[in-house]
Amino acid sequence: MNQLTSADLVQAFTEELHLCKLQPNEHVVVLAEPSSRQDYVAASFAAAKACGAHVVAATVPGGNPDPVPSTHTGAGPGLSSVLQDSVAQNLLKEADLVLDLTREGFIHAPIQDEILGAGTRILFVCDAPDVLVRNMPTAQDKDRVLAGQNLVNESTTMRVTSRAGTDLTVDLHNVRCDFQVGFADDPGRWDHWPSTMVLCWPEISDGQIVLAPGDIILPFKEYIREAVTLEVSGGHIDTVSGGADAHMIETYFGDSDDKWARYLSHMGWGLMKSADWFAQAMYAKHEVMGMEARAFAGNFLWSTGPHPVLHRDSYAHLDIAMRGCTVELDGRTVVADGTLIEP
Repeated sequence: MNQLTSADLVQAFTEELHLCKLQPNEHVVVLAEPSSRQDYVAASFAAAKACGAHVVAATVPGGNPDPVPSTHTGAGPGLSSVLQDSVAQNLLKEADLVLDLTREGFIHAPIQDEILGAGTRILFVCDAPDVLVRNMPTAQDKDRVLAGQNLVNESTTMRVTSRAGTDLTVDLHNVRCDFQVGFADDPGRWDHWPSTMVLCWPEISDGQIVLAPGDIILPFKEYIREAVTLEVSGGHIDTVSGGADAHMIETYFGDSDDKWARYLSHMGWGLMKSADWFAQAMYAKHEVMGMEARAFAGNFLWSTGPHPVLHRDSYAHLDIAMRGCTVELDGRTVVADGTLIEP
């Protein structure tokens, strides 16, 4: 891991704001909580000023409604202090660009849709400095993820298989498809730096998912040690079998006391070629969210819990990143045994 100076961070944030198409005289709000990285607050403030923007740094009380301990989980429940404060919400709605430096972000909080609906674009940033710099996106990445998104929109069926035993069929009729590219350049756009992936929210999935040793389960931020088999019917996980990892997943579902915990949410594949699969092992859990696992080129990523299309509000959000899968869209291969096939 590289030791990055403040100058390195300002340069990286400035490059990122250029990708977000920040214009002189636009209004930027840097949103933070007391536990946010203060070097990120300073670097993003300086970068926005260097771009000629009007910038406000707003630090609000920390804490969110998620019952799970907040260690960059990816649940995105939003800060309670913002969810309950119309003044803070209006500040974000009035901005052209919000740099969200909070620990968990707002991706699964309904208020975010209101903020985006006002035309505000939001960029979420929370990973370690060298993770950001090492995985700096490029403008060309947007063409790549849009090509993948178009393939999903044109397809009726996704099939995911693996030598470990995965065989999952996903109905893509009327599915919502989206992408993450690592920068927010369109009005009303949310994105996460770093991230390069295609994802969709289907309703119906059937078959079997087999997690192999070395796959990564988030937010536990652990590598699977023993094979786990999940039987899926109608988008619902009926059974979980295997060893200690299976027991941990099953216990998580039960302890969450959440009716949507066993339902599949989004799924897709990663396109971030700079990502390191083994990076998760090099950091303390509170330092990273695990975006390299989520966006690793050629992975298959699927999740449980919240589903914006079906209006399932849930805190029981698992992201599971798998290697060695083959992903096909109406017979067209986009990932072959874990190797990305560019659209």
